[in-house]
Order: sequence, then structure tokens, then C-alpha cells
Amino acid sequence: MKKEWFEGKDCLDIGCNSGVITIAIAQKFSCRSILGIDIDGARVNDAYWTLRRKVKSIRTVPAGGDKLAESNTVNYLKDPVAESLNKRAKNDCTSPHHLQEGGFFDIVSFKKGDFIQNLHPRDNTSYDTIICLSVSKWVHLNWGDEGLITLFSKVWRLLSPGGVFILEPQPWKSYYDNRLVSETTRINYQNIKIRPEDFQDILLDKIGFRMVEDITSSVSGCKTGFKRPILAFWK
Repeated sequence: MKKEWFEGKDCLDIGCNSGVITIAIAQKFSCRSILGIDIDGARVNDAYWTLRRKVKSIRTVPAGGDKLAESNTVNYLKDPVAESLNKRAKNDCTSPHHLQEGGFFDIVSFKKGDFIQNLHPRDNTSYDTIICLSVSKWVHLNWGDEGLITLFSKVWRLLSPGGVFILEPQPWKSYYDNRLVSETTRINYQNIKIRPEDFQDILLDKIGFRMVEDITSSVSGCKTGFKRPILAFWK
């Protein structure tokens, strides 16, 4: 991922889970703000716990030096994307000034919310970069093709002109593996017409994004066997 997509930008992480990627992006790329949203309140609570741990580690280690760089890295992450970000963060010998002052609470926030059904973007709400990693499958299985299109349409409306949408579409096989999680997912799996390989054409031709870049290679080296594509779309 590129620094210019995040540095000084307002960002949104859809399906933030326990917040590890949200925080890793904030620490590595110095976002102006980043909001993580997740439908699961327990995951949002986990995210705030992770954030408090991060702020505490920054406040208790003196500024500068390798120890600070190591402290500012969320070393316990297992997510391939977060591993890639943290590997780069370990190579930084300094921490951004706002992080040295423990300013994470002013930059990173989390919110419980149903992005598909209950989140209605306000006219004055916009983001420069929106991230959606390992989420589209669950949206698709729980809300079907209509829910997927709703996801893409809301992202489009929330993005500022020239903004970037970073999407990790999970492979169809993973849909099959998780189709029996609930009765809803079982039924939706049988009725889904749109496949992950169709997402790019839908986002470009129907939603209105103007260009796409495959950025899988920027994170693929962080974990053997990580082959799911990550795509960046520009509004």
C-alpha cells in the first residue's frame, strides 16, 4: 500500500474486526483520521482495548531509537496485511510526532454499526481512502447480491473525488466453506449470481470507479501462500 493514500487523509476501515489493521495503517502512514466500523460490538470493544494498549506503549517508551520503533509495532498481529505494514514499521527509526505525544485517540476511533442496513452517509461525510479487507464475502453471504451492490454504492458516495477504495475480494471457494454458518448464508449462497471475479467490472462499469490497480504484490511477500487479490479503485 502507498503512503500517499493515507498520509494526512481521512480514512474508513469497513469491517475493522479487532482494529489491528486500522491501527497499523494509522501508525505507519500518519492518517489525519481513521474510523474503524464493525457490526460486532465485541470486536469493537477488542479494537478499543488494542488502541489503549498501543497508546500506553507509546507513552511509556522514550521518543526516538529502535525501542520506540519496536514498541510502535503491533507485533502480535497475524493478519497478512498487518504483518506487511508492521514489517515496514520496524524499519522506521523514528515515530511521527503526533504518535510520540500519544495522539492516537485523536486519530483512531471505532464504531459499532451495520454498514449495509443502518449506516446512512450524511451529505457532509466523506473519506479520502476506504478499506474493505476480508469483508465482502460476509456481506455477500448475509445480504446477497443486493447487499454487495449496496456496499459498493455506499463506498462510492462516501469517497471524495479522487479517493481510493481498497478491496480484498475473497475467492468463491471460501464462500462454499462458510455457506452453512447460518440459515441465511445457506439460502443466500444458493441464490448468489455475482461472483468475486465480477467485482472489478461492476465497480468500474456500473458503480462508476474510473480505474483499478492490482496491489496484491505489495503485501504478498509477507506470508507464504497469501494469494487473494487486493485491488485499489479510484473514484
